[in-house]
Amino acid sequence: MIDLKVRSAIESGLDAFSKYSNFDAKPLIKVFSDVFASDDDFLTKVDLLDEAFDEHPKLESVREVFFDLLMVNFFSADVKKLEEDYLDSPEWEEIEEQTIDRGTELLNLLLYLNECDDEDIEPALDDYLKEFLLVDEDEFQDEYRIYEPVIAHQVLMESPVDEIATVASKLPEESELKELFYPMMCFFQNTHPSAAEKENIAGHAINKDYDMAVLEILLNFR
Repeated sequence: MIDLKVRSAIESGLDAFSKYSNFDAKPLIKVFSDVFASDDDFLTKVDLLDEAFDEHPKLESVREVFFDLLMVNFFSADVKKLEEDYLDSPEWEEIEEQTIDRGTELLNLLLYLNECDDEDIEPALDDYLKEFLLVDEDEFQDEYRIYEPVIAHQVLMESPVDEIATVASKLPEESELKELFYPMMCFFQNTHPSAAEKENIAGHAINKDYDMAVLEILLNFR
């Protein structure tokens, strides 16, 4: 099964990657959609996803982003076919252990967007940090550490995108938000950008194909 929001995100992400790179990824929309929609178990789908990326190395920068989408699709669609307490089972614990190094912080953001849809609220950075990630709570200091660059630069919500790009370019290489920072902050700054505003974001992007693919995934995962 494939969740409709995930399908939309796949299509828009690959469209944007194609637009802002020298690689036409649009023919792969069906390839990835078929992987996500297959009846295989989760780890088999991971293998199929990796095979698709191995065969198309120009898409490498979004491999882990698509792993995040695969995980969200599992939570939204695949898990409906399994037993109610599957996510508490030893089998799922083993899967989590095997994939612990996969994916990015985009997963948390996509899960937050699902929650926004469920509660019919507009996504907002402050809400994401304090109400979803709980960065102010003592027991969630790992999240605080990861998101410290975002917490420290919330003023960028009122700044032009070139200032977001400047801060993003200066983040240390070891930051877990190094790549995600620019498209994530641009998304929260304007969750309904016009075509002209998207082009402005693209004009200041650091890794244009990746940044715009992630931005379009976020904008269309609604």
